[in-house]
Amino acid sequence: MADIKNVFVLMLENRSFDHMLGFSGIAGVDAATGAQITINGLDGTQSNDYQGQTYAVGQPALDSMPVDPGHEFVDVLMQLCGLGAAYAPGGVYPPINNSGFVADYVESPSPEEGKAPNNFGNIMRCMSPEQVPVLNALARDFAVCDNWHASMPGPTWPNRFFVHAASSGGLDDSPSNEDMFAWETVHGFEFQNGTVFDALAAKSATPWRIYSGGDFPNVGALKGIHQPQILPFNDFARDVANPSYPWLYTFIEPNYGDILNGTYEGGTSQHPLDGVTHGEALIKTVYEAIRKSLHWNTSLLIVTWDEHGGFYDHVAPPSSVAPGDAGAGYKYSKHGFTFEQLGVRVPAVIVSPWIPKNLIDHRRYDHASIPATLQQLFGIPALTKRDAAAHDVTPLLSLAAPRTDTPSTLPNPAPPTAPLAAQTPLPADGPVNSRSLPGFLHLAMRRDVAMSDPAAQPAIVTRVQAIQTRAEAAQYIQEVQAKMRAAGQALA
Repeated sequence: MADIKNVFVLMLENRSFDHMLGFSGIAGVDAATGAQITINGLDGTQSNDYQGQTYAVGQPALDSMPVDPGHEFVDVLMQLCGLGAAYAPGGVYPPINNSGFVADYVESPSPEEGKAPNNFGNIMRCMSPEQVPVLNALARDFAVCDNWHASMPGPTWPNRFFVHAASSGGLDDSPSNEDMFAWETVHGFEFQNGTVFDALAAKSATPWRIYSGGDFPNVGALKGIHQPQILPFNDFARDVANPSYPWLYTFIEPNYGDILNGTYEGGTSQHPLDGVTHGEALIKTVYEAIRKSLHWNTSLLIVTWDEHGGFYDHVAPPSSVAPGDAGAGYKYSKHGFTFEQLGVRVPAVIVSPWIPKNLIDHRRYDHASIPATLQQLFGIPALTKRDAAAHDVTPLLSLAAPRTDTPSTLPNPAPPTAPLAAQTPLPADGPVNSRSLPGFLHLAMRRDVAMSDPAAQPAIVTRVQAIQTRAEAAQYIQEVQAKMRAAGQALA
């Protein structure tokens, strides 16, 4: 049986399975049956219709998108169920036919998201293997899961929470600034049954580490996660090279780029506005650091994406088990979602020397499979009904001994084939409740409070509650970043 002592998870941003691997043409061995199979990808006939015109899938994709495709709850509803689809609070999700991706790209009902000015078929374009050589190399050498779904049909924040808690605590859309002050204000987002970080801390003296490429990782919104516990990603390779690296679980977040202007440029997250090259470099760096370390033969690495980012995928997401925690309630809910429906497929590659080469796994997974895997490996309890029912990835660790033929390096990322699309910053006088800015504002506030005298907390909270525009939010976040640099706590 595989001897796994170190689990690493790298979660990137906003890309569907078909968009990244649909044209990969990967053939390999079925992880469950041993039969020769091909990946559940694209044959070029899949399409969406919009206003009498058919838009088929194709390759290559744009290196970056001219506008941010919609991926809020109402956007995904349109993408999966078509124009005119409606969701009744507390009801059953409408029938899914994956027919509305183009329609939503043109007519996104989310006011903060861009609407395609032309070239509507760009949302159907998919990466060629040459555009993402790092991802393709990993998928061919280890195990690729072609039935891994976002945990709910919506955006980044609730889906990332499922990685940490097998639940979003009822959050079913991007949080607003007002939502932040329902989140126990400065204490962080709390789950009835805690998080994997809490469970591992109760189990081990060396439970976990978090690395971040930027100052404000989403995981910092959780109750119990504090700034000194989040380390700069630049330290990762050095730390994992230490023979005594003892941490059971390591979670890695990318740099989200220019969050202040809403362009996400210059990051490593693979946000659609920024491109994939720097994210490919991040994957390569993480893999090669682990591969070269003395911990390789006791390691498991999971690389996945938080949600599909509005990009087309041809597989209808299945239903699932509601987490059932905390009256899953509607304390943080905008749509009364029941959490009985999974979201769009995302890429997921499972890496370990205990995994046979070139596996394709058709079994169903979602982000709650990460807590489920930690439970199997380290004996922690299930957090919710979702992870209790989820498949874990440990059956992939099927070899009697670790492989000796795994690559020590991966290909270099491909440079963009064209200049990245010029991004227009969102208006400075625009509302603070746009894209993920409220979440980053909340993270900055938590950092500010932690660095300040306790007597200053009420004034800090009052100031953030009064912020109305992006410019005010940007000014405050920049002030916090300056304080972080002065205190030696900056991660970027």
